[in-house]
Amino acid sequence: MEKYVKIKQVVQLTHNVKQLRFEKPSGYDFTPGHATEVSINKPKWKEKKRPFTFTNLTDDDMLEFTIKIYDDHSGVTQQIDHLTPGDEFIIRDTWGAISYNGNGYIIAGGAGITPYIAILRDLNKKDQLKGMHLIYSNKTDHDIILKEELDALLGDRVTYVITDQKDTKQTQGFIDKDFLKDHIDNFDQSFYVCGPPKMTKEIGDILNSLGASTDAVTLDDQ
Repeated sequence: MEKYVKIKQVVQLTHNVKQLRFEKPSGYDFTPGHATEVSINKPKWKEKKRPFTFTNLTDDDMLEFTIKIYDDHSGVTQQIDHLTPGDEFIIRDTWGAISYNGNGYIIAGGAGITPYIAILRDLNKKDQLKGMHLIYSNKTDHDIILKEELDALLGDRVTYVITDQKDTKQTQGFIDKDFLKDHIDNFDQSFYVCGPPKMTKEIGDILNSLGASTDAVTLDDQ
């Protein structure tokens, strides 16, 4: 069922990531980590549907999406970059393959963190965040999404990995087999992996080779 929601606020989080907050329809609920198909309520864009994950909590009085803008081609996110309060999204029923299955490691690349923002916020609200760790890869320091909030939620249980910036104060390198062996001492727990398709598949295969159960590894590419 389609619902029309107006933008209430637009926040620039990084040079290419925006946080959009919307009015919330009565009775519209979702599970943390789930998404909906979104389109822009403007001529020529109503039927161009894209999946975006909710980043707000289910009992918030607004809806929130955290969206990476791709301005190298004329697509939906490029159009979203020009939206302002009062413009509308069309949202639909909620769905999703990502859900919380127990404490463990989130391994995310770039915008792959977005499906887990609501999950982390929800666990924090329930005081169940203690056993969660985050390994989060980006090209540069400036690409890290919601770093201050992630630091506040996870403290020393978050590791930022930077691939393309030599002067970073974070961990410089790539998430490969040696990295995972050095940073994880127990593979008998849950793993949640989300990022570019190639990265997601490779890390999933590495985790399985290191002893993680296939059933305990949740994969979702962006």
